[in-house]
Amino acid sequence: MKGIRHSPAQIVEKLRIAEIEQANGLTIGQVCQKLGITEKTYFLWREKYGGMKSEEARRLKELELENERLKRIVADLVLDNRMLKEVAKKLS
Repeated sequence: MKGIRHSPAQIVEKLRIAEIEQANGLTIGQVCQKLGITEKTYFLWREKYGGMKSEEARRLKELELENERLKRIVADLVLDNRMLKEVAKKLS
């Protein structure tokens, strides 16, 4: 079962809430239960987005999407290049 997708801004906000709740004496498990996430998700988010502001997290997500798009373009160009080399080899 897949869960809810959170935006980077939502993740940063939930991490801030978690910090406040921990400072108030709640355990990580209690904080995660209150936020509706698993402890594993919490630690993954903290590793990736810990200490970021929401606009920084949004920019990170945009850069990741751009990087993914560029990787696909490079992969397509590599395939095109290989096909052209094979065709040139057969014509020789």
